[in-house]
Amino acid sequence: MWEEHQNTVQVRRRELVGEERSMSCGVRAQVVPSVNNITEFIPGSGGNGGLAHSASTPSFHSFSGLGSPSLTTPSSLGFTSMTRSSPAASVASPQRPISPQDSPSRGRCTSPNAGGQEDNGSASNLPTYQENVGGTTYFFTAQDQPPFANTGATASPSPFTAAPQPTLVFPPYHVLPPTPAHVHHLRAPANAPHFFMGDELRQHLLEKHALTLAHVDHEQFPDLPQEVDMYHELVPLEPQHNVNKSSIFGYATSVYKATNIKTGLRYCLYRIHGYRLNNVKVTQLVDMWKKLQHSSVTQLREVFTTKAFGDNSIVFVYDYHAGAETLAARHFSSSSMLGSNGWEALATPLPGNGATESSARGIHKSHRHNSGNGLLPESTLWNYIIQLTGALRAIHTQGLACRTLDPTKILLTDNKSRIRINCCGIHDVLNFDPNAANPLANMPQYQQDDLVSLGNLMVALACNSYMALQRDSIQTAIELINRSYSRDLSMLVVCLLTSQRIKSINDVMPMIGARFYTALETATQRADVYESEIAKEVHNSRLFRLLTKLNTIVDRHQLHMDTSWSETGDRYMLKLFRDYVFHQTTEDGRPWLDLAHVVMVLNKLDAGSPDKICLMSHDEQNILVTSYSELKRCFERSFTELLQAASSHKTSLS
Repeated sequence: MWEEHQNTVQVRRRELVGEERSMSCGVRAQVVPSVNNITEFIPGSGGNGGLAHSASTPSFHSFSGLGSPSLTTPSSLGFTSMTRSSPAASVASPQRPISPQDSPSRGRCTSPNAGGQEDNGSASNLPTYQENVGGTTYFFTAQDQPPFANTGATASPSPFTAAPQPTLVFPPYHVLPPTPAHVHHLRAPANAPHFFMGDELRQHLLEKHALTLAHVDHEQFPDLPQEVDMYHELVPLEPQHNVNKSSIFGYATSVYKATNIKTGLRYCLYRIHGYRLNNVKVTQLVDMWKKLQHSSVTQLREVFTTKAFGDNSIVFVYDYHAGAETLAARHFSSSSMLGSNGWEALATPLPGNGATESSARGIHKSHRHNSGNGLLPESTLWNYIIQLTGALRAIHTQGLACRTLDPTKILLTDNKSRIRINCCGIHDVLNFDPNAANPLANMPQYQQDDLVSLGNLMVALACNSYMALQRDSIQTAIELINRSYSRDLSMLVVCLLTSQRIKSINDVMPMIGARFYTALETATQRADVYESEIAKEVHNSRLFRLLTKLNTIVDRHQLHMDTSWSETGDRYMLKLFRDYVFHQTTEDGRPWLDLAHVVMVLNKLDAGSPDKICLMSHDEQNILVTSYSELKRCFERSFTELLQAASSHKTSLS
């Protein structure tokens, strides 16, 4: 009985050895055991399945590569193996790794048993895998692989076999795909360009760039100092001839745009005239404000005192947002603000209607969607409320209080859709009490004041008039809000003005309700549109660098005292290529201008496409048939020669 059992065990052991051999063969055919250990692809290293597009880098000395790793999975998992390849993979061009040189190679897998020799199924001769993580190289076999229990995948009972691997064929050169469908079907202008950034966004960015680089004539501002601490190139952002005392801070103030001497970044300098800082303990509050970061708060960078303006001034340095407009200038200017008769007339019931519920509902419906009667749309008010409450929540969470919720201290940026609270922290410095045991003791009361200030701001915006905040007009303003806007908005305003009902900014969040989803949807759609606009410009810089290099070669007067350098050898072919791209004519002699032709041909040259191209001399007596890959080699050899000549000249001078 014992001998029969031993024979059975030996037979089973031989079956297992046979299974190990078949499994070993199957794993060797597909080296990567898991999609989590994808082999790092280095362009130009001869890896299989690599996408070797060539793209010009900002440096003139090399080209960068765009890699696409091959993805393989064991067939035992029941997944379909797939590799990615490209016709451009065979193009030879100098490449660099897509990852930084000092980054670890993740999941680089090798199989030492390349000779295909087998033994008796011992574990030491199973396929060995190698992975470099954090500078440490780990070696393991298929038996050391973790089970797939956590991923929900189950092993197939079928043996490991090499399955056919379908391939994805990529275009041999970079090309811009059409606008994504989810962006195309948004409400976009019908005449929006398909290959370049939209005119409205481009104009907005150009205006911001122009304002950022603008400077003043110092002859017109002789009292403006050349430097203030670590800042220079001061530009006044407010009129200088009538500097009045601020009703909020109690001091005369001035605002400047300035450039940091060390970094070259632009900042906003908010100067308080005639203030002497007597106690350095206030730096504790300044440090708390410097650590606060929120998208709806203009961040405070530093605070310093100076005598550069001829007096004792304290300067608060904030981030500079070019083209920003205050809420007061946007909604409470003389042209847009309603006078006392204007908004009070809207609040008065029409004769004969008696302010019935149906008429109030009709007014509410009309005001919610348009501002034809001078009132802001309700969607705009909720947009402001969501951003302001988000900023207040971040400020209050840090144990601070805003104390500057005033239309003159709230900025509108990014096409007037983003709100940023400005001048935070100035009150804490100007009104600092050095004798107080705890400088944060009054913050809870200041936070309650923030809620009341938010309610007053919403009343002024809803009525589109400062006059609504007067003591004898507040009740009329509330009635106008009740008739013109939804019940949710009117209840929120009333609760903010009566601070007994709302104890914390967190209590405001449930009152906003599902409108958060509307704001999130608007933000994500805006991000999709911006991503689509960026995609239109993603190849422009690469083609610009390519054209820059090409024009440093073609028609160069001389190199190394050789006046015929640009007319011989590789340079002559590049000159004919330049004519092929830009100087073609129609049969009747008219210039042939086709942007698609220019973009396609330059992309083929940059990628080194194997496609053929026919070049003709100026006298039409010589015709050259070559490939873009050969032209690229000529291009690289010629530009390398220029670089060597430039570097040798620098060496001789040194």
